[in-house]
This record gives sequence, C-alpha cells and structure tokens, in this order.
Amino acid sequence: MVNLMTEHEVSKRLNVSVASLRRWRLLGRGPAFLKVGSLVRYNPEELEAWLPSLSTGGTERHKQLSSGQSIRQSDARK
Repeated sequence: MVNLMTEHEVSKRLNVSVASLRRWRLLGRGPAFLKVGSLVRYNPEELEAWLPSLSTGGTERHKQLSSGQSIRQSDARK
C-alpha cells in the first residue's frame, strides 16, 4: 500500500504554501490528488512524476527560441 501525503507534507516538499496547492486544485493545475472522503491526499510517485513536467528557464527566452527568433548576445546574458 502506498503512503499518501497530506497537503501540508506536499507544501513543505515543494516549498509552496498550502493555499497555493489549494488554488492549483481549483484551477486544475498542480500535481494529481486524491480525495479520501473530505481529505485531500497526494501519491508521492505521481508527485515525483509531475515535477519534471514543469517548464524551466525564463519564459521570454523560451518564447523566442520556440518561435525561431534569434537572441542577441546582450539579451542572452540577462
């Protein structure tokens, strides 16, 4: 049987507030969760699988690279 994590444990693991986790659930974002009655629980394996799906790096640089725009040398240093 899997040891499920509470929202407080997940908030500590991700270094975000419990309020952020709750907002993510309302918006359909964040890691997958389970409802056990009225309790919210997270599967640690699904949490670890979710983390690599997050984007990395600056969004502006990512937009430029994905659209094929060149990045000036001075912009790349920012």
